[in-house]
Amino acid sequence: MQTYYAARAPEYDRVYLKPERQTDLRAMEQWVRSRFAGASVLEIACGTGYWTQFIAEVATHVLATDLTPETVSIAKDRVTKPHVEFQIGDAYAPAQYSGRFDAAFAGFWFSHVPIARRAEFLSTLNAALDAGAKVVMLDNRYVEGSSSAIADEDADGNTYQLRTLSDGTAHRVLKNFPSQAQLLSLARRAGKGARVVEWQYYWALEYVTGD
Repeated sequence: MQTYYAARAPEYDRVYLKPERQTDLRAMEQWVRSRFAGASVLEIACGTGYWTQFIAEVATHVLATDLTPETVSIAKDRVTKPHVEFQIGDAYAPAQYSGRFDAAFAGFWFSHVPIARRAEFLSTLNAALDAGAKVVMLDNRYVEGSSSAIADEDADGNTYQLRTLSDGTAHRVLKNFPSQAQLLSLARRAGKGARVVEWQYYWALEYVTGD
């Protein structure tokens, strides 16, 4: 996965140019801004900083993290506000990040988490946050004709796409599409106040960590 995103870094943002998705994206950009006003935010898997830029407009502090230096380099050029920091780090080990956070965000990361590690990811993320912190995630819904086709499925139910980059290399990428019921079930075990918002091409999940 890291090798794929390192190679994809220069062309990653093309995913946000699909004409049919522009209405959803404008609505989501406003929605994300509304979730983080005045917050100290830990962002997991920030990629090229596309969503970081909107969070940074309203948050008091953002620590944006990603395991891939190539995407973080792009993110640093995109978001230069003094209250935004970037750090290389593992999404499954958020306790490594110093500071106190009353909110967390993961955009287009949860679909790459294997089904068997979903609860683990949420548990370790919660442990890195203050009690009562807001957790927000955005990701893709599967839409026939717009989403890349599912190429295969493993014994655990994880689904995979075959993606070809502009250099001609092909990559098998884990990409899950959890249902609203699955998301709510996970979030209710991880915290309280779970809510799912759906647009045509995307979903958002939010909940609040326990005491």
